Amino acid sequence: MTKEIIAFQGEKGAYSHLACEETFPNATIKTCATFEETFKMAFENENLKIMVPIENSLAGRVADIHHLLTKYKLQIYSEHFQKVEHNLLANVGTELKDIKYVRSHAQAIDQCQKIINKHKFKTIISADTAGSAKDLSLSKDNSVAAIASKLSAKIYNLKILKANIEDDMSNVTRFLIMGKKVNQPEYKKDKKFITSCIFRLKSIPAALYKCLGGFATNQVNLTKLESFSVKNTFDQTNFYLDIAGHIEDQAVQKALEELGFHTESLDILGVYEAAPFRQKK
Repeated sequence: MTKEIIAFQGEKGAYSHLACEETFPNATIKTCATFEETFKMAFENENLKIMVPIENSLAGRVADIHHLLTKYKLQIYSEHFQKVEHNLLANVGTELKDIKYVRSHAQAIDQCQKIINKHKFKTIISADTAGSAKDLSLSKDNSVAAIASKLSAKIYNLKILKANIEDDMSNVTRFLIMGKKVNQPEYKKDKKFITSCIFRLKSIPAALYKCLGGFATNQVNLTKLESFSVKNTFDQTNFYLDIAGHIEDQAVQKALEELGFHTESLDILGVYEAAPFRQKK
């Protein structure tokens, strides 16, 4: 049996890496420098999957991902909701009183303001959380701490000065597991599914209103609808849509038929089982 390969953007120890380990515990893990490289790797190798963050419950959608969805048109196999737990990491032998600076990704810094303000840490913005931990482990500087995952502490042999330092404990990132092969699950009425697509409207009055009417008429729930500009123009807009239901459900089919009538383009990104996390909400 061939071992699964899954890639993500960032350094080892990133929250994307943590999501990979929770979802594919026995897979071979590959790191990529950019999201573009991650998508390209999956586009060129149909046996490889990628773990891509698409939105965070606090920070909103992840920049660049929507444009890469339209560029590479990979298929969504499944989704995963990863709880984000920030930790204050330092080199072994360091105490909290030694820390004067804290470094991490801008979002992680923003999400841990209580501890930063309490101890009057000066902040250093870095490209990502795991990269901050890696750089810290190489510097051996006891005046600097990093905000990153517990996995980063393990990988880079760092000490956890304080665990779960995030201001909001409900911080969750939604990931999409994607690849080049079409992998549509069989429709079963007792299971919950998500159908995701990207569409571009025809340039006519009330086009969005008209294309969404089919979902209301057929009583199909939309779990997400968001717009993003077509690259290099302010004149056209694409829409990303998550539908609660399977594409083989008759109601979903009718709603999509009506959507298609009012669009210039309609690309189905995937049909997949709704993650158990959605049932907890």
